[in-house]
Amino acid sequence: MLIESSQMPDQQGYFGEYGGQLIPPSLIEIMNEIDQAYEEVKKSESFQNELADLYANFVGRPSPIYFAKNLTEKMGGARIFLKREDLNHTGAHKINHCIGEALLAKHMGKTKVIAETGAGQHGVALATACALVGIDCEIHMGEVDIAKEHPNVTKMKILGCKLVAVSSGTRTLKDAVDSAFEEYLKDPINSIYAIGSVVGPHPFPKIVRDFQSIVGKEARAQFLSSENKLPDVLIACVGGGSNAMGLFTEFLNDDNVKMIGVEPAGKGLHTDQHAATLSLGKKGAIHGFECYTLQDDEGNPLPVYSIASGLDYPGVGPQHCHLKDIQRVEYVAIDDQECLDAFMLLSRLEGIIPALESAHAIAQAMKLAKDMPSDSTILVNLSGRGDKDADFVSELLGL
Repeated sequence: MLIESSQMPDQQGYFGEYGGQLIPPSLIEIMNEIDQAYEEVKKSESFQNELADLYANFVGRPSPIYFAKNLTEKMGGARIFLKREDLNHTGAHKINHCIGEALLAKHMGKTKVIAETGAGQHGVALATACALVGIDCEIHMGEVDIAKEHPNVTKMKILGCKLVAVSSGTRTLKDAVDSAFEEYLKDPINSIYAIGSVVGPHPFPKIVRDFQSIVGKEARAQFLSSENKLPDVLIACVGGGSNAMGLFTEFLNDDNVKMIGVEPAGKGLHTDQHAATLSLGKKGAIHGFECYTLQDDEGNPLPVYSIASGLDYPGVGPQHCHLKDIQRVEYVAIDDQECLDAFMLLSRLEGIIPALESAHAIAQAMKLAKDMPSDSTILVNLSGRGDKDADFVSELLGL
């Protein structure tokens, strides 16, 4: 099945049945202005040159692909490779779209950028990008995540952003999104809401995907250069789904490349303590767009949970929903214990401490590799490093 990413979404912002702009008419006009500005800068040579220069000399791109020899030997079977987004400036893939969004805001003459963050990586990356281009930044973060991700909170404050602690609801990512969006609605003319994943009303799922697609473009060329073939399997964690779409997009038409998105099973899919939206959700609406959601009988988003603060979202990117429906990507779930085991094993075998979000993808690679032939290959998007999680995991495991 040929998938034309350039034709997705359609003009109404839909990927198949999912996406759109479920927002007030006045806000639709503003979103369309953002879309028009984005389409203009996409065609601007000066914008693209500035973005490429910052990717190379500020972010540190291209990020390398690393053969995890020790982990491969431990698991047996397929060779496991890592796309090292953890080596980017600020420590994760989030900087890829944050640089782009900050430049877009400056191009549009905005004076303030507003955003949410869960694990804090999007917050740190956006605060970094805003400091770089000279624009005010306001980050909303749930109180639970503030306590859990203290190192990133400190970085955001040092970088000069205004940090808003969200005390409503479950005090986690979904509530941070609600709070940030409410603040944005107070002045959408002078501010821009820089969404942190491939979610939200059109055009944000498209914009974030496009900026993140640098991951897959690099990975495809790097793997062909080093291995003279494409990976057999791609694996990435999925909360909202930005790092996964970043890796997957360039490979969508390579039918021989299997793709797996890994959701958080939390304390088990048989409990209510998980965030496995694509695995157990159904079509609904959240934060201005249609997608699979975890919802109650009235269609309201359910509270969700993950050991990884960046994955505990009750919705998911609309393109992921479409890719699930057409069976181009398989979506599975990894629980907290499997995540922690992968976190510790990668740290002690390879000297790489992964983000808890990324450890979900590592865990799935470990499960899969041992049942695959030794001449097969798995490429995992190591979307972030675990500096932010080290104290939390140490306390949790009594290290």
